[in-house]
Amino acid sequence: MENSTAVQEFTLEGFPAVQHLGKVLFAVHLLAYLASMAGNALIITITCVAVRLQTPMYFLLSTFSFLECCFTSAVIPKLLAIFLSGRQKISFAACLIQAFVFVSVGATGFFLIAVMSVDRYMAICMPLRYPTIMNLSTCSLIITASLAVGFALITGLIVKFSRLSFCGPNVIPHFFCDLGSLIHLSCSNTRSTEMLAFGLALLILVASLLVTIIAYSNIVVTILRLPSAHERKKAFSTCSSHLIVLSLIYGSCIFIYVKPKQTSRLDSNREAALVNTVVTPLLNPIIYTLRNKQVHQALRETMCRMKMST
Repeated sequence: MENSTAVQEFTLEGFPAVQHLGKVLFAVHLLAYLASMAGNALIITITCVAVRLQTPMYFLLSTFSFLECCFTSAVIPKLLAIFLSGRQKISFAACLIQAFVFVSVGATGFFLIAVMSVDRYMAICMPLRYPTIMNLSTCSLIITASLAVGFALITGLIVKFSRLSFCGPNVIPHFFCDLGSLIHLSCSNTRSTEMLAFGLALLILVASLLVTIIAYSNIVVTILRLPSAHERKKAFSTCSSHLIVLSLIYGSCIFIYVKPKQTSRLDSNREAALVNTVVTPLLNPIIYTLRNKQVHQALRETMCRMKMST
């Protein structure tokens, strides 16, 4: 770090307006967090154990579930501590590490969402060519590339943040080290940092969103051409569930990050971030796999093998 910082630690404010309901909110968010972790851990475990689920689709889904576990675990424990005992202190270094993990894992997740959308497009719209194009080796390369690009892009941004000076108030009006809130507290000239954050958010969110929209548009066209009304209804039911989750993810992130002035609407950012860190990780296991008949069958087979082994 070139600049020394007068502020060596920050205080996470959380939600002071509802802090009197801290114990109730602690219980609710703890249950949501545990349910999310259990659901995503189940997806990872069953994909590794069940032979029928060792396909590119479920390999991508299990990787996405792992990222969701990392994503929520980066911020939810602090949020629970805030609900339980009020404001929480966090050191400058720990704050940057939390921001780095949260944003880089989130960026990788968006790249993976785009890849998953393309995977479904090829499976539905190009079923004959799909097995030759998508396999576990290809998925491993794509996942590695997504991780490398996601972490590389965010590393430069965090390095730029680490060079900012903080010499004024040290209370972050959020429940984790949000980059927009940190910019608001800096006493340096933050214009270039804000523009870099805006440019990266625009690149990551809009690029992955366009890929996802194009993929699902082609899927919808293919579904409309199905001869059976029952098949169309079943396919649309699955797609609509996916699109609800995607709308929550993209809507909340675009609201928070895709704006040139990161210091605007800080209060409303907290509510949008809650959707991203609590609601969608809880819905993802239900929407993507736990409603899937293949997963149900794999769970039954695994349970039967466990009973027979005992």
